[in-house]
Amino acid sequence: MAEHSSFPFGQTVVWQPDPSQTEHSNLNRFMQKHGISNYDSLFAKSVHDIAWFWNAVLEDLNIEFYRKYDRVVDLSAGIQFPRWCVNGEMNIVHNCLDKWLNKQPDQIALRYESEAGDIETYTYRQLNDEVCRCANALREAGLGKGDAIGLYMPMIPELVIAFLAVIKTGGLILPLFSGYGPSAIISRLSDGGAKAVFCADGVLRRGKPVAMKPNLDEALRQVPSVKKVIVSNRNRGAIELPMDGDRDTLWPEFLQGKSTVAETEHTAAEEVLMLIYTSGTTGKPKGAVHTHCGFPVKSAQDMYQPMDLRRNDVMYWMTDMGWMMGPWEVFGTLLIGATMVFYDGAPDYPAVDRTWQLVENHGITHLGVSPTLIRALKPHGTAPVRKHDVSSLRMAGSTGSPWDPESWMWLFEKVLESRKPIINYSGGTEISGGIVCGNFFKPLKPCAFSGPVVGMDADVVDENGRPLRGAVGELVIRKPWIGMTRGFWKDRQRYLETYWSRWDDVWLHGDFAAIDEDGLWYILGRSDDTIKVAGKRLGPAEVESILNAHPAVAESAAIGVPHEVKGQVVVAFCVLKAGKSESEELRKELSQLLIDGLGKALQPKEIRFTSALPKTRNAKVMHRVIRAAYLGQEMGDLSSIENPATVEAVKKAR
Repeated sequence: MAEHSSFPFGQTVVWQPDPSQTEHSNLNRFMQKHGISNYDSLFAKSVHDIAWFWNAVLEDLNIEFYRKYDRVVDLSAGIQFPRWCVNGEMNIVHNCLDKWLNKQPDQIALRYESEAGDIETYTYRQLNDEVCRCANALREAGLGKGDAIGLYMPMIPELVIAFLAVIKTGGLILPLFSGYGPSAIISRLSDGGAKAVFCADGVLRRGKPVAMKPNLDEALRQVPSVKKVIVSNRNRGAIELPMDGDRDTLWPEFLQGKSTVAETEHTAAEEVLMLIYTSGTTGKPKGAVHTHCGFPVKSAQDMYQPMDLRRNDVMYWMTDMGWMMGPWEVFGTLLIGATMVFYDGAPDYPAVDRTWQLVENHGITHLGVSPTLIRALKPHGTAPVRKHDVSSLRMAGSTGSPWDPESWMWLFEKVLESRKPIINYSGGTEISGGIVCGNFFKPLKPCAFSGPVVGMDADVVDENGRPLRGAVGELVIRKPWIGMTRGFWKDRQRYLETYWSRWDDVWLHGDFAAIDEDGLWYILGRSDDTIKVAGKRLGPAEVESILNAHPAVAESAAIGVPHEVKGQVVVAFCVLKAGKSESEELRKELSQLLIDGLGKALQPKEIRFTSALPKTRNAKVMHRVIRAAYLGQEMGDLSSIENPATVEAVKKAR
């Protein structure tokens, strides 16, 4: 399938597991409990006997049920539509909050820091009190079981409280990216049939006010199902706050006088708790359906087993609630009994050391970043890191986009002191977490994943669906897992076409992946971004890794464009570092680097210089948007783009 394989193969192992850390890990304790001698044996058993494994995970996480399930999984409707925890009854909020009140009520559940530096903390008891008040207010407003409620807020404490309160009442949460404009809000709230929305007046970003409420107001003119809006006025006058007197209520008024005791609604284990929308390259956004015993359990398993998150640990993953890593962080940390950190601001504001300051301020043990952020921080050197005590870190996690080796090594050496692992993590909204992940058991090479998460029967295959090693292929999954989306909201056929239509009973994820000679895994971007030059398949990350290693290049993006003879050719866009100037000489130098690294047959048609690249809020480069801008085509869905001006920057690239 892939004749070219210069990246990522040939890297050497740079990190070995610490035996003492492995010995005391959550996963090792799990193996000892079940009489399993080593990691490879555990993995084999986890995918061979999925009923045994997921039952063991539910027990390991101490997930409590009102009524115990009869069977862990029922596949009678086909692998595409498994039923989990059959006939079980549970509400995941009972496991996130209720059960901790007698065990660790004074443990910190949430630590919040604003961009201005204000810090708030909530113990499990305090968070439960606020969630109960909000749940009582929802019920008094006539909202409850089965009602979909939108969440359109930045990463502030009210967001966690509303998130949990809706689920406590038996409702459905519908998270929205805090940067969405009206059209993106309309499509999601309408599709989900939302009856209410929690929102904020706006957000201060880099010290400047960015209004949110007016976007919602405009959207709701076309979403008549929404009858109630609850507004957090965090910015207290810094942002204009229009209010509809009949529909809108301020947060303090909504909760005023409400009891801190509220019943947690009994729900079926497979009752829907969340609709979370992903942007497709074409068509309307896809509403992934998730249940009480699905998404939250997979989130917690990923944190607890491969990432080894423990009750006294502190997790901060840079994200937004509209991306799956937001709900993932809330569910996972609370089910484990750990602490989550919310930060409502830019990771390099007011200075480039802000990320490391957050680590010190909150004693963060598990820090989730994107490769894009590290590429932005790396040119500032180690002085911003050295200003702060980051010794609390046990690992750094990463998701969002492929690494380049130089940036990976900078984080590993300069921040993690070459002693602590970078736990790469890749999966998706429909997965409820990771397909592949690093762990504390397997050695690592730069940019690598240790392999599939236990319980995920993943593989890399060629165009005929046959296992592939030492070359780039398609990422697939052969067995169901508990976090698998229960389908797309009101669109069964689209779900089947998206994931199950290529090969019988095989989930095609749409990622470009590779497994090297040592069994380490690599994710190289979306397979629909694959560049095919004269029959040779090339992942954008292969090109970008070479370009990003040049001292003048801050970041880059590679696309394939039509060619009458070769089918496609490579066009690359480069953002230069501060103080570096574009020139024909630099262009030729970069082109020669690609020829040397990839071979003359894959030489680029063009290298263009741009001031910025279109990205999502969680820092994924939007290759399809770059390709459309270059070719003058329709852009498709732009609802997840962080800065629309970057599209113009690409169009103007020289």
